[in-house]
Amino acid sequence: MSDNIRLLYVEDEEDILAIAECALEDEGFDLLFCSSGLEALEKAEAFSPDILLLDVMMSGMDGPTTLEKLRKIPHFENIPALFLTAKVQPQEVNALLALGAKKVISKPFDVMTLADQIKDAL
Repeated sequence: MSDNIRLLYVEDEEDILAIAECALEDEGFDLLFCSSGLEALEKAEAFSPDILLLDVMMSGMDGPTTLEKLRKIPHFENIPALFLTAKVQPQEVNALLALGAKKVISKPFDVMTLADQIKDAL
């Protein structure tokens, strides 16, 4: 059994996923990437993540809606959640924090500090 942090990352842009994978792959994470909120809902329970990282703006189901639906899965109520977004105006950030996010990380994110920002939320 791995001591790595189990991170579920939901992002619909493949290029951003690839950058995040490079930033996180050797930083103590077991990663599950999902390209949509629906895919995350299908795979989350079996993966049993320690932390959630969600893009805010996605086609289909956005990040806040995905988080709301994930929170309805047993034992997911208290899993720390972080949002990634290009919209970092104070009112937008405050709205995401009000949904229960531990942190809002701005896009484009710093690949050198992404892993530490996620770990700090734990």
